[in-house]
Amino acid sequence: MFMRKKIAWVDCLQALGAVFIALSALPASAGQNYQIYVSNEKSGDVTVINGSDNQVLGTVPVGKRPRGIHAAPDGKSVYVALSGTPIAAPPQLDARGNLVFQKSKDDDDDEVKADKSADAIGVLDVATRKLTGKISAGSDPEEFALSKDGTRIYVSNEDVKSASVISIATGKVEHIIPVNQEPEGVATSPDGKRFYVTCEASGDVYVIETAGYTTIGHFKVNVRPRSMDFLPGAGIGFIPSESTGELNVIDTVNLKVSKVITLPPGSRPMSVKVAQGGHKIYVSNGRAGTVSVLDSGTYELLNTIKVGVRPWGMAVSPDGKFLYTANGPSNDVSVIDLEANKEILRVKAGASPWGIAVVPTAN
Repeated sequence: MFMRKKIAWVDCLQALGAVFIALSALPASAGQNYQIYVSNEKSGDVTVINGSDNQVLGTVPVGKRPRGIHAAPDGKSVYVALSGTPIAAPPQLDARGNLVFQKSKDDDDDEVKADKSADAIGVLDVATRKLTGKISAGSDPEEFALSKDGTRIYVSNEDVKSASVISIATGKVEHIIPVNQEPEGVATSPDGKRFYVTCEASGDVYVIETAGYTTIGHFKVNVRPRSMDFLPGAGIGFIPSESTGELNVIDTVNLKVSKVITLPPGSRPMSVKVAQGGHKIYVSNGRAGTVSVLDSGTYELLNTIKVGVRPWGMAVSPDGKFLYTANGPSNDVSVIDLEANKEILRVKAGASPWGIAVVPTAN
């Protein structure tokens, strides 16, 4: 009799243990309600992933070459940059990592092949996960940022050396600002009074005020600056230089480079994100297949996290616990546990994932 009771008690403990293990294996807590939107450049669609269990909720066709992707401040819409300009081969670089231009080639040679009718900002409705419209965005939009109030879109027009300011309400281009060759990254300052445009080919960075949309500053970093993010409340920004494997620390008060951080060998930095609270900086290192984690005060390298092939765009979960990277050649998204500093999962996306936006959703 005693033996039968002992066996029953052991069975009960084992069952409880199995339940505990199953619960602990869940990728996110029940309080996390958000979705991950991934732009897939080659398949012309957006993959939507559930943040609570990392399951794919659906795929939304949007148009040609979706790249930059961002959520509206109210979380009701997601915007994605679309372009009818064909994907070009990687540019040639000289021994110093600078782009080599073919002097005999006219800037407009590719215009015949480009489908300019496809150039737009696509609008996705978060509630229905459907494309509800397109906004004219000038020629070949690649990246963009939103104004702090969500009423304007600031776009880099890669093939015409300019940036556009678009009214979401009217769908009209209100201002065109000349910049330099191959504008790429766009970032709105934390106070919303400026936006920055990084130019891939020249390393130029333009600073444009949002009251009258005039250029108020201009400085240089090493070539192929891809993106920008800011340290909250500190007058400091960060811009990666892909070709030289560096992260530039920007004095956003005096509009100059205050420090250059050399990233681990083989790094080709693409995207930079500052953690919630501003204690850490994350940099996706492209062809290195890693994410660098740096201390935002000392700029010390804290960790190097292995992810998928050629991580590009990144986003952090609303609770700051997870980081997501878009891995172009491997057609997937890495899920990184930021407490454990390791990749815990890869989620299949479309062809050539480019950018990621995270959208909090209602309970």
